[in-house]
Amino acid sequence: MIYTVTCNPSLDYHMELESFAPGMTNRAGLTRVTAGGKGLNVSIVLDNLGMETTALGFAAGFVGREIEARMAKTGCHHHFVLLPEGCSRINVKLKCGGQTTEVNAPGPGIPIEARDALMRHLEQIQPGDTLVLAGSVPESMPKTIYADWMARLSGRGILFVVDTTGDTLRRALPHKPFLIKPNHHELGELFGVEIHDPQTAAQYGIQLQKMGARNVLVSMSGDGAVLCAESGEVLWQAPAKGTMVNDVGAGDSMIAGFLTGWERTHDYREALLLGAAAGAATAFSEDLAQRSEIEAVRSQLSAASCC
Repeated sequence: MIYTVTCNPSLDYHMELESFAPGMTNRAGLTRVTAGGKGLNVSIVLDNLGMETTALGFAAGFVGREIEARMAKTGCHHHFVLLPEGCSRINVKLKCGGQTTEVNAPGPGIPIEARDALMRHLEQIQPGDTLVLAGSVPESMPKTIYADWMARLSGRGILFVVDTTGDTLRRALPHKPFLIKPNHHELGELFGVEIHDPQTAAQYGIQLQKMGARNVLVSMSGDGAVLCAESGEVLWQAPAKGTMVNDVGAGDSMIAGFLTGWERTHDYREALLLGAAAGAATAFSEDLAQRSEIEAVRSQLSAASCC
């Protein structure tokens, strides 16, 4: 079983506009609403790929109830700790002129009692299971929370996947996560550099391995993806060919594809190939990619090469 945790899930309100004028009344064309949050995205794509998964997190108020309802419609297993006060957030995604502008709202406060309730769920995770900790940490929670959870669960044979940034990621590294997945911008921010090519991404990915990460997967948008694997291999996956129509959830889809490939084959090249296909398929779709879309992209990709 692959569990995901999203501390701050949302409803994402997507709007497409022909033009946008600040300070004026703007009218959207197409609109849609989806359940959002990095861990939720990972679980939905895992479920689309036929993997057993459960999405965990916190939910509050009428928005929280709607997030639960939309997750139920996907058929994806989920369990949220219901908060006594506040309301889960609504994020706005404005697509105009080929670019997407995101306006992300703050989430509700997470009281200690709710954290303890989630921890009781995490305590039920079994040896051989995978736990994905994804997204930013709410202001009401300590920035050490991912590291704290990993410390509590260490020694139980659980694979940890951490997809976050900055100090929250740094604090998790000593607990030897199985996988981390920064994009090339996030990787550069960790070291105060700019990264523009796979070779440089590999150089700094190896530095993260020295800091504790077992595998480092770096997404590089149009330049493909780099994997610094625990086996010692450094692999580059060329990008898929297609038209990007959606940049929300592509990185989360890559994690889902990678974990699916790894669970099924325990081969890093296959995991990277399926991860790249899943990420690209979502980028080429209006929503998170379905299995058929992922398989179609995978069929056009060549195996990864040494970087």
